[in-house]
Order: sequence, then structure tokens, then C-alpha cells
Amino acid sequence: MIALATYFVTGDITRSVTILVVFCPCALVLSTPAAIMAAVGQATKHGVVIKSGDALERMGKVDTVAFDKTGTLTYGSLVVSDAVPLDTAVSGKELLAVAASAEAFSEHPLGKAVAAHAKRQGIRMHPIDNFKMMPGRGISADMYGRAVLCGNVSFLRENGIDPDAAAGPLERLHSQGKATILVSLDGRCIGIIALSDTLRETAENMVREIKEADAEVVLLTGDNRQAANHFSEKVGIEAVHAELIPAQKVELIQKMQDEGRCVCMIGDGVNDAPALKAADVGVAMGSMGSDIAIEAADIALMGDDIAKIPYLKRLSNATVRLIRFNIAISMSINAVAVILSMFALLNPVTGALVHNAGSVLVVLNAALLYDRKYI
Repeated sequence: MIALATYFVTGDITRSVTILVVFCPCALVLSTPAAIMAAVGQATKHGVVIKSGDALERMGKVDTVAFDKTGTLTYGSLVVSDAVPLDTAVSGKELLAVAASAEAFSEHPLGKAVAAHAKRQGIRMHPIDNFKMMPGRGISADMYGRAVLCGNVSFLRENGIDPDAAAGPLERLHSQGKATILVSLDGRCIGIIALSDTLRETAENMVREIKEADAEVVLLTGDNRQAANHFSEKVGIEAVHAELIPAQKVELIQKMQDEGRCVCMIGDGVNDAPALKAADVGVAMGSMGSDIAIEAADIALMGDDIAKIPYLKRLSNATVRLIRFNIAISMSINAVAVILSMFALLNPVTGALVHNAGSVLVVLNAALLYDRKYI
């Protein structure tokens, strides 16, 4: 329309053609993909796999970062520290044999750790039938026709088993920051398996850096409240939600989204997959995370280094700023070129040079993002 109006006013077809040449929005179209490609390339160099440009842009808008505990804030290298029988007829070794036999088929980090510990100790496994896993609660199985349940207090109560005899030992173990598994055989709670984990050295600094970026940090974990509080106090997380099943994690994320927050969820296990999918941005621990969690997430940390989370936030913020800057530059160049063309200060040849110069400027500006330091 501007080209036609210029022709009818001036009668100069050259001006109209020049306007059409300079107005072609190549630089505008290149602004976003060039910046996204450069940012994704830099992230990959540092062991962060970003599956889509959309996820990178959303990460720049994140104002709430939610963490699972086991395998994220901690190393997830759980080690059996205690086997506490609650039945005088059951020894610690027998308790471990029952729990490990049932947990041998589990995908949960706690179950895997129990089975691995029993294998290292040379404990003989019992044959198991009818194995069932209830995410966030526990597992059930049959051993020689006897019903075995392994899980938390709520899980045992749901199945009509009274775990009150375990209250004292549980409180002591939880105060030490240990995760626990209650073991039931034929409707009786026969003991507790306790596991200890190690906090990542980088966790405290990582949480502080996220807060400095004006984002809130939240802990969403299926562990008991005492253990969750034990670790959250060490890293400086005030908002703690413990004893959650996967559906409750999703509900909390959706509640935060309903409040207008942009939520990033970071997890590693099967139990975290629904929450990773529900969040605006899902980040999975790549090397130790489950395949389901990695598939559900938008971003994967291949080195399991959570110190990369603040880096990812800084990179995303810089990318969004660069996209906006490139769009503004490209539109400004086009607007100035159109005005110059209207007054015959540009011809089709010089107009083409200006047009291509804008495209080159946008691409070069985006390329500089590839080597900028955000670590």
C-alpha cells in the first residue's frame, strides 16, 4: 500500500520498487530462529539438551522453580543404613531379604537401592508373584503365597495395617534425614528399612542463585516431612511440600499456574514424569533419570549438574532479550529504509544492500550469543 501510494503521488515507479525491496521482512523473520539456534548450541556445549525453542523462551519467563529431592538436590545414590525389625521373630537379615525380594522389580530409587544392597550382602532373594507398584505409595507382592507390602505409613494404613509400633523408630530415623520403607508381611508391620542420601555440594549455591534471579524455589517430594525439612533447611528452601504422590505434585503445579506463575519442574524419576509434563518447563536429570522422565521433560541435564539450572535461566533470559532486540532493530531498519526510499534517497540496488545488511546484522548478533559466558 505504501509503494502504491508513493507511485500515485510521485509517479516514480523506481521509488515503489525500492520500497518493496527494502520492506521484505527477512531480518524480522530471522530474529527468533537465529537466536534460538545459537542458544541451543551453547547449551549443548555445556551438557544441557533443549528439545525446543519454545521451551527455551518459556524458561526465560519462569518465576517459580520446583524441585524433587531424591536424585536432584541429593545425589540419589541411596545406601541402606538401617534395618530395624519390629517383630522379635524376624532378624535384620530376614527383614532385608523380604524387602529386597519385593523391591527387586521396583523402578523407584529407594527400591533399587534396597535390592542392590541385598545383592552386595549376598542375601538370597525369594521368588515373587503378583508384583504391583503404586507410584508415590509403595509396592505389593506375593512371596510363597504370603502378602508383602513395602511403602510409607499412609500406604500401610490404606491396606488396613497398623504401623503405630514403628512411630518411635521412624521419628528417630527421619530426624537424621533418612528415607524409610515400612515392610509388612501377612498384615503385620515387621520392620523398617532406612536409607541415607547425600546432598549435592552445589545445591545451596544453586538455590541462592535462583533466588537472586527473582525466582521462588519450592520443594515437592514424596519423602516424609522431617526428612524433607532436614534437607530443605540445608539448602535454604522455605516452601516445602512433603509426602506427595505424583498426582498431588501435578495439583500443586497447576495451583501455582492458576495463580499466574510460570513454573519450572526439575526431577529424575518415574514419579516425577507427570509433574514434568504439567509444568511450563520440565527439566530432567539426564544421566541418572528414568527414560520416562527424560521423555516427559523439555530439557535434559546430561551431566546431572544442578548448578546448570541458574545458567539455563540466565541463558534463557538473554535469549529472550536478544530476540526482542533483534526484532526492534530489524523493524527500525525497515522503517528507516522505507522512508528513505519514499524520498528517492535509496534505489533498488542500494535498497537491496540495506535490506541484506539488516539480515546479516541480526544473524551476527544472534551468533555472538553462542560464545557469550553465562556459566
